[in-house]
Amino acid sequence: MRILGVDPGSRITGYGLIESDGRRSRHLASGCIRLPETDLAERLGRIYREIGAIVEDHAPDVMVVEQVFVARNPASALKLGQARGAAICAGVVAGVPVREYAPREVKLAVVGTGAADKMQVQHMVRILLGMDHKPQADAADALAIAVCHAHTGLNPLGARVVR
Repeated sequence: MRILGVDPGSRITGYGLIESDGRRSRHLASGCIRLPETDLAERLGRIYREIGAIVEDHAPDVMVVEQVFVARNPASALKLGQARGAAICAGVVAGVPVREYAPREVKLAVVGTGAADKMQVQHMVRILLGMDHKPQADAADALAIAVCHAHTGLNPLGARVVR
């Protein structure tokens, strides 16, 4: 199964594609969509187009995203939610099922603790996927979401469907 993880952001959106049989996973592609300092609508359009192109190029079986968490700054939370929506729409329009996980679920599945920091996530993603380099933080987060789905979502009681 090909799993596309997406870590949406209004400045940087990470993506990571893995292949997994539920027991073993391997890294296929990952990177970051760096968004220019333009208005938010233009950045959201770019997220939609670039995630759509990644879906078209790699034909994932499922796309997984992180659930929105409550942020201290309401304006930042709204922008994050909009970036997440643009990425989700790209998957849905392409006919790819979309699932979601809470940030703590992802960290627990990948690192073993829901309170892991970014460096721990990067390290474990590199180990679990047998990568020869540490992925950039946003790409590592996206890969972690994909690995979380590979470990828990392939179980019918795993990930929630985005509605």
